[in-house]
Amino acid sequence: MNISRRRFTKIAGLATVGTIVSSKAVWAANSKTLKVGLIGCGDRGTGAAEQALQADPNVIFCAMADAFSDQLEKSYASLKQKFGDKVQVAENNKYVGLDAFQRLIDSDVDVVLLAAPPAFRPDHLEAAVNAGKHIFCEKPFAVDAPGLRRVIAAAEKSKAKELALVSGFCWRYHVPKRETFNRVLDGQIGEILIAEATYNTGELWYRERQKAWSDMEYRLRNWLYYNWLSGDHIVEQAIHSIDLFSWAMGDIAPVKISGTGGRQKRTDKKFGNIYDHFGVTYEYANGSKAYFFCRQQAGTSPSYAVELAGADGRCKVNCRTGLHEISGRNRWRYDDETKFTDENAYKKSKVKNMYQQQHDELFESIRNGHPINDGDWMARSNLLALAGRMAAYTGQTISYDQALASEEVLFPKNISWDTKYELPVAIPGITKFR
Repeated sequence: MNISRRRFTKIAGLATVGTIVSSKAVWAANSKTLKVGLIGCGDRGTGAAEQALQADPNVIFCAMADAFSDQLEKSYASLKQKFGDKVQVAENNKYVGLDAFQRLIDSDVDVVLLAAPPAFRPDHLEAAVNAGKHIFCEKPFAVDAPGLRRVIAAAEKSKAKELALVSGFCWRYHVPKRETFNRVLDGQIGEILIAEATYNTGELWYRERQKAWSDMEYRLRNWLYYNWLSGDHIVEQAIHSIDLFSWAMGDIAPVKISGTGGRQKRTDKKFGNIYDHFGVTYEYANGSKAYFFCRQQAGTSPSYAVELAGADGRCKVNCRTGLHEISGRNRWRYDDETKFTDENAYKKSKVKNMYQQQHDELFESIRNGHPINDGDWMARSNLLALAGRMAAYTGQTISYDQALASEEVLFPKNISWDTKYELPVAIPGITKFR
């Protein structure tokens, strides 16, 4: 049985009562200027700031917040060099520390870009909504179900306050995928019987520990490798592929989730407590199944794709090669052969960069008084990733409702630079579902 939006919100409430152009001339603000602030000044946050500055001709960038001053200054220097006087961040609007987000939100910015590590997202989203800010919210949105229920409540509040809330699920803003999945949702491959999705990649960055770093600073600078900060890579990275197949299947809720996973290769202590591979099966009320696999292992074959088998045809979407194709009764192929195998690929494509597209639409919706709000479906996709991790960690088959109602809290409250916090590596059959 599909879970209705009303049921989804009810369960959630249980525990919660293009080309860069440098601006050389002096840029003057006016009554229609939108002021943008960034929380989380890493590479993705800096990229989001670039896209926001290009999305609207009357935007200035005026506030930054990050736990680390070196990361903030690196981001600032990059943005200032590219955008000149559209970047107007005074020294007293550079906020540093674990409470930096609140000081930025308390400033006079109109739009906030949330790009800090995922564990902080519920706090940051709640604060932004309460302050009446329009929001770009990078994925994922929570690392555990209690955090996600807070996100759901904040998203509902943002709708009531008529605030824009655009998620970091960038593929939803990619024109070829919109055209492809609109055809699938229109029935052009018939009822979907089987879906398969992958996000297989190599290892990511790691920062060697410095003598001056506390345990908490070391973990925050390597947040990818701690499930209480990142959600594990099924939630932090591979969630994109989960979102893709969920979108294609109409964002309906599965009835059962089962999975497996573990650490085969990334067993060194520097990799924290996360897995290096997951395999999850999502079962739906009509008998269809979605099979999902992801891994982060060096020296292995990459795969980033979704394939759907329907009663009347098949659909293939490959995020690496740019393939968007329907076969069977209604044959169709998107006319763009660009291979997206490197970071500059979208600059060569005739399709607009999806990251830019989402910011263009965000700012347009603010201007026209019809703010976009992705809150409902973005939370659903986050829950699917969390449920997959829960099933794999415990070795148990769980329901969608159970996943959403979980009371397991991964991220501790009131952390400080002196906080010492560890969680063990999960062991299926021993780790309990809570």
